[in-house]
Amino acid sequence: MKKKVGLVLVVAVFMVFAASMNFSNGDGAAVNYGWFTLVPPVVSILLAFVTKNVIISLFIGVFSGAYVLHLANGSLFFAIMQAFLSVVNYALTSLADPWNAGIILQVLTIGGLIALMTKMGGAKAVAAVLSNKAKGPRSAQVITWILGILMFFDDYANSLIVGPVMRPVTDEKRISREKLAFIVDATAAPIAGIALISTWVGYEVGLIKDGYEAIGETVNAYSIFIQTLPYRFYNFLMLAFVLATALLLKEFGPMLNAEKRARKRNAQDAEDLSVVTATELDEMEPVEGIKLSVWNMVIPIGTLIIAAFVGFYFNGYAAIMESGEAAAIEVLKTSPVSLLAIQEAFGASDASIVLFQAALLASIVAMTMGVSKKIFTWGEAVDTWINGMKSLIVTGAILLLAWSLSAVIGELGTAEFLVSLLSDSMPAFLLPSVIFILGSIISFATGTSYGAMGILMPLAIPLSAALSNDPEFIVMTTGAVLTGAIFGDHCSPISDTTILSSMGAGADHLEHVKTQLLYAIVVATIAVVFGFIPVGLGISIWIVMPIAMIVTVATVYFFGKHVEEPVTDSSK
Repeated sequence: MKKKVGLVLVVAVFMVFAASMNFSNGDGAAVNYGWFTLVPPVVSILLAFVTKNVIISLFIGVFSGAYVLHLANGSLFFAIMQAFLSVVNYALTSLADPWNAGIILQVLTIGGLIALMTKMGGAKAVAAVLSNKAKGPRSAQVITWILGILMFFDDYANSLIVGPVMRPVTDEKRISREKLAFIVDATAAPIAGIALISTWVGYEVGLIKDGYEAIGETVNAYSIFIQTLPYRFYNFLMLAFVLATALLLKEFGPMLNAEKRARKRNAQDAEDLSVVTATELDEMEPVEGIKLSVWNMVIPIGTLIIAAFVGFYFNGYAAIMESGEAAAIEVLKTSPVSLLAIQEAFGASDASIVLFQAALLASIVAMTMGVSKKIFTWGEAVDTWINGMKSLIVTGAILLLAWSLSAVIGELGTAEFLVSLLSDSMPAFLLPSVIFILGSIISFATGTSYGAMGILMPLAIPLSAALSNDPEFIVMTTGAVLTGAIFGDHCSPISDTTILSSMGAGADHLEHVKTQLLYAIVVATIAVVFGFIPVGLGISIWIVMPIAMIVTVATVYFFGKHVEEPVTDSSK
């Protein structure tokens, strides 16, 4: 009760204090919000930890940002009324965006697909097979890590598929839901961001191309993208970190406590684990008496993956042929199945729509299989599919509010304000490190790596070119933008992939953020100290990366504490 009263008082003081500020620069021409640009992300993040309610925290964060915006044009009462109306408008605008609508449809449809596979016994059959392969906590975590890497083509698909598939296995092996969510999250954006063919590549390549054009250079942007891969320290070190904790069975910080609790859990406790995504999926036990078959999951998931790849290509192909650049059109005409052609097509595709279409097709295949095997009727299949969608409605609501927060942050100029604070003159060798940190801060505060990349890339490439004539220096700075943005997005509580990872794993969202935050910060620190600073000083990347990898594994080995395997597990 005292905490709630305190929050109300703090909000009231903030609103009165903000109302007393004059944001105008004079003559009513420009508006300078100053430090108030940080209000929405700071409010959302702090309230998320205090209230333990992400939806309320995001709503108040959006409201506070809209309140500051409207204070520049009216009174306190006017600002309050307009701020409330603006929250609704931001949500409607976010949902009206074709990309966002596609993501919502994709999330709901994959939820329905998972429900169908569960009802058909496919998920239980796969879990049984994986349980046989997973002899203990060590192998269960490694299998989860491998599955995450295999879902390299899209971070959303990774978060929504790997978590629900592996949840029964990790529960049985007494691995915490927090650790499962961490492994899923750590193999989502970090993998998609460095995959040679993925839904991320087109956006990253486009930013690189525009950045080089700003300094008067015409380059093969995809080639530059490839050259940045060795400098994506956070991505590779995070993958190594996850594998090290799994193989060594060592943890530290909040994750250690979560794993210790999970190891002491008995079978009855496992059944009582809360699932943040609601209980619909878990309640859909396979139809009694049916023969469990892994094909009831392998075929629908295989359909999803194959349809996604085919869809990426043809969707991008059509987009390029309609309004693409002459060079891309020529590549598709002369070498339609070459790696470059596939990359160009994937980059130009609308990933949100393609994945929705692929999930819809996979759902139809799953329904057809279930009906043909007399597991359920068509009516029951549709009911099951819709029931699976219900389990992810909360996720959709959170995504809408997160996008609304991003919109109000954009209007306030939060990212630009952070750049202006941290982009003063500096020694050249520190630029990659500073760019990495700056990208981390922006993406953490905004909850989106795309936004941080879009803000920083046009600044980082010209700045690095001004500080050094070495082409490799520009490449490493470009890599710092891309990997720094992923670090901030990976551990931000308002990031969509962070939200989806906790939902898919059935973990409490704030517990997921709390347990993985220290791990992300440790890996990011290693990336700066043993990665970007040495390469900035001119040390070869082929020396720096192995050393950084060794330091990452050594950190787990020396600072981690061994988590005992369950006494019922005889494996080592």
